[in-house]
Amino acid sequence: MARALYIHWPFCLKKCPYCDFNSHVRDGVDHALWEASLIADMRYEAEIAGGEALESIFFGGGTPSLMPPGLVASLLAEAERLFGFAPGIEITLEANPSSVEAANFAALSLAGVNRVSLGLQSLDDEALQFLGRLHNVAESLTALDLAQQHFGRVSFDLIYALPGQSAEAWQAQLERAIALGTGHLSLYQLTIEEGTKFATMVREKAFTPLDDDSGGDLFTLTRQITAHHGLPAYEVSNHAKPGEKSRHNMAYWQYRDTLGIGPGAHGRRLGEATVRHKKPENWLAAVARHGHGIAESRNLGLREQASEAMLMGLRLTEGLDLGALSARFGMTPDQLCDPDRLAFYATKGLTWQRGTRIGVTGQGMPLLDALLGELVPAELVVGE
Repeated sequence: MARALYIHWPFCLKKCPYCDFNSHVRDGVDHALWEASLIADMRYEAEIAGGEALESIFFGGGTPSLMPPGLVASLLAEAERLFGFAPGIEITLEANPSSVEAANFAALSLAGVNRVSLGLQSLDDEALQFLGRLHNVAESLTALDLAQQHFGRVSFDLIYALPGQSAEAWQAQLERAIALGTGHLSLYQLTIEEGTKFATMVREKAFTPLDDDSGGDLFTLTRQITAHHGLPAYEVSNHAKPGEKSRHNMAYWQYRDTLGIGPGAHGRRLGEATVRHKKPENWLAAVARHGHGIAESRNLGLREQASEAMLMGLRLTEGLDLGALSARFGMTPDQLCDPDRLAFYATKGLTWQRGTRIGVTGQGMPLLDALLGELVPAELVVGE
């Protein structure tokens, strides 16, 4: 049964040069039309996968803090009517730290949002300009202060491993970030994604990305500093104080059912994968025609589900329980994970096994993609 709901708001004021998310810039947005269409998309999902109270809702984007608080309140009211809310439900909204959006924090809190994730991205004005952000550090700190006043839980994002960034500069920025007192940090290395402005700039030699070895050193330093200050990594890029993990993202990483509505949203529910139309206009047209925005849906075989569960679960510091996955998918532990390769990489300090639980060590996390290819059997990844 569905336990988590993702709502995608695709609009931004500007497309950032590093961003490959489904975000779009439009001169105007018909909020009444979007409210009706998102509710229709949500109702379609409830018809298929209702019956279980939601444990988390996540408004992602795009820039969801551009949504009118009244629209957020309407969507939450409909979600509660359709599914019901579990006690202590986590309701997260991504926000940028502009003064216009921060002014809505009080109203968003009253609408029901109880956790906010702020896209600060850097505590250095020069870096913010390089990243194409519309705010400066002063606005970031003002927005963060307002968020901490209005929401019970606050997280913010930073991007590191920028061109030429030294370990000393990143350490100073990270320690400043930790001192701001949030319970959760998402810390991402800059990656050059195809189709972005940065990818074009790198091809044109406008700048040179930080080399992999230096990036790996910063990754290790990041884990050391956050652990020292009581925000250890619990996933590749996410760090939290006890009790502050993102429960919504844990639903993905623990491979629990998640519903996704809105343009480009992905879902996994009842053994089926769903993908919505990406372009906002195409999604709106699909909802008008069919009552939902799904572009593609397909049944997932048990092998494919098992493969996805392995690939997601090994991102977590806590790893995963092979015994539980074996029972869930009707497969042996050796079918899920190559025991010889697991043991080999354990001797190298890259993986671990404790009873039926397995995982990747901190030393192994920078090599996660390669390790996944080694540990998860090819016949499992290919699927049935």
